[in-house]
Amino acid sequence: MRYFIELKYDGAAYCGWQRQPDQPSVQQTIEQALTKLLRGSVEIVGAGRTDTGVNASYYVAHFDCEQPFDCEQVLYKLNMMLPHDIAILSVSEVPDGAHARFDAREREYTYFISPRKNPFRRAAAWMYYVPLDVERMNEAAQTLMEFEDFTSFAKLNSNNKTNICHIRHAEWVRTADGELRFTIRADRFLRNMVRSIVGTTVDVGRGRYTVEQFREIVAARDLSRSSAGAPPQGLFLSDVVYDASVFEKRTL
Repeated sequence: MRYFIELKYDGAAYCGWQRQPDQPSVQQTIEQALTKLLRGSVEIVGAGRTDTGVNASYYVAHFDCEQPFDCEQVLYKLNMMLPHDIAILSVSEVPDGAHARFDAREREYTYFISPRKNPFRRAAAWMYYVPLDVERMNEAAQTLMEFEDFTSFAKLNSNNKTNICHIRHAEWVRTADGELRFTIRADRFLRNMVRSIVGTTVDVGRGRYTVEQFREIVAARDLSRSSAGAPPQGLFLSDVVYDASVFEKRTL
């Protein structure tokens, strides 16, 4: 039988989602807890990779188990076993062929920038004190929808079969408390892509690039043209979307 889990995590203490030799990962931490709880080896498959220090306010993974179990009891016990920086939101039985990664049709990332020093946001936002032109940043973000090849924002040696992505939404907003929030949705993302886009649009906002120069950076398909990636702590995987026949979100 196959089960989907919905979860969230603070990525500060981990080398990312994916299991790594001799380094802590979110995947390995959950697998160890499930293996102990279900008394058999368990491997989980996530909706995608997040890099070292990146967070997830919403994430989905799947695992298989030969014996049926009470999902609510496993949810309760699993949360008791896991560290405080990982929270399981739901455990649900799904069709055997459902796949957390390959069946995801859309993913969303959110990035936060704090324009002033805030000790309570230092682990969840980029402390950036240079004034930024949000309107120009949004003009740049809108040009992303003109392209499909995002090699200019793809980390080198990532072994991607393709750098083609279809971005469906990209927008900067200033929140009520003065923070900047960037939301981007696409069918898939390349490694380090969102942080590189954030870093480059921030450079538009501070006047280093014009909107037209940003467009030229994307069109160049050259990583050396883009800006340095924004720090990981401000980035959150915030949504994963599936067709209703595969999985319907259980939590808000």
